[in-house]
Amino acid sequence: MPEPRRATYRNFRDAHGQLIDAGIVLWFPAPSSFTGENVAEFQGHGSPGALRAVLERCLSLGARLAHPGEFTERAYLNQRIDLAQAEAVADLIGAETIAAARAASRSLTGEFSGLVEAFCEELRTLRVLMEAAIDFPEEDIDVIAEYDVIRRIEETAVRLGEVVRAGRRGQLLREGLRVVLLGVPNVGKSSLLNRLAEADLAIVTDVAGTTRDLVQAQLSIEGVPISIVDTAGIRAGGDAIERLGMGRAVAAAGEADVGLVVVDAREDWRAAVSALREVVAVPERHIVVRNKIDIVGEAPAVHQEDGCTVIGVSALRGEGIDRVRSELLLAGGWDRQGGEGVFMARTRHLEALESARGYLERAARIEGSQADVMTEELGYAERALEAIVGRRVPDDLLGDIFSRFCIGK
Repeated sequence: MPEPRRATYRNFRDAHGQLIDAGIVLWFPAPSSFTGENVAEFQGHGSPGALRAVLERCLSLGARLAHPGEFTERAYLNQRIDLAQAEAVADLIGAETIAAARAASRSLTGEFSGLVEAFCEELRTLRVLMEAAIDFPEEDIDVIAEYDVIRRIEETAVRLGEVVRAGRRGQLLREGLRVVLLGVPNVGKSSLLNRLAEADLAIVTDVAGTTRDLVQAQLSIEGVPISIVDTAGIRAGGDAIERLGMGRAVAAAGEADVGLVVVDAREDWRAAVSALREVVAVPERHIVVRNKIDIVGEAPAVHQEDGCTVIGVSALRGEGIDRVRSELLLAGGWDRQGGEGVFMARTRHLEALESARGYLERAARIEGSQADVMTEELGYAERALEAIVGRRVPDDLLGDIFSRFCIGK
């Protein structure tokens, strides 16, 4: 047996003693391993044939293939990590940007779980005070006033709101942003795509209807993964292929988080957007990009009008493109605070945080004479938070979470 936690060079042999490969063996006796169980790691040279032979030998000796996420699931079940940390393992593996990887690492090291546990501890303290008020009503002490319970509940709800906002930024890092370019032909959608992607991805010509199919670009803005889709120009008529392209543009608009509605700076942007809405469902969150300001002699600018963000750019010269990038993030939910202090959040985390905050806000509005009702609301809030780190979690949820992991993780 190799010495525990020490890299040891070994030969890997088949059932007949024939050499398969040579590499490193690491031995982690329980409980000092990732899963809390006995774990051995074999590190070979990585050729598919050698790996397959080593794997088959392990299986013949009684091992079995791991289920998706089984190692991380065992670490959770053996209380080596909590559920939020377990999910962060998958998020770190799937991170597409450095910012996303850092956010996942914060969750994996327990930063997010620590916040949740601190909230739970505060709620337990408040519940103890409320239980005292219920159990000892004859005492000449107004517990709620003496310990400023309402103020503490309100402050906790406010702090939960701050965590929700940080979590939404983390969710954006994890899931990314889907953006669609919409407009009539020859307004410069393809030129704008090329500028945003900093690559010649789409063909740019003066011929109307050049773009007939979806052209997609993957990029990162301030660490947020962005998927931008250029679409066929929306207009009446066109040949059969162009009409198919316009149909795909309509479908892409329906799936987008944010729309960039590109119009010619020489045209009335309000009329252009109104006409476009008659053909395609423009995403609720959208930005109007007035392209070709170089022709009308305008400087790049952004302003708010009729509840809409309007940006003047020149895709030809690259003027105003940085403003499009920054406004795009804001429209997608990324605020000025950026990625510092952000943790990787999932939809279930945000729902639990919002639910807990709702219970606290209701508790703060309850009259002091209804201490038992207030205590119940605090208990609901605590249970909602406990579900984030894996207490009071149904088995079907655990199965769903770990089934989405890579095999071997």
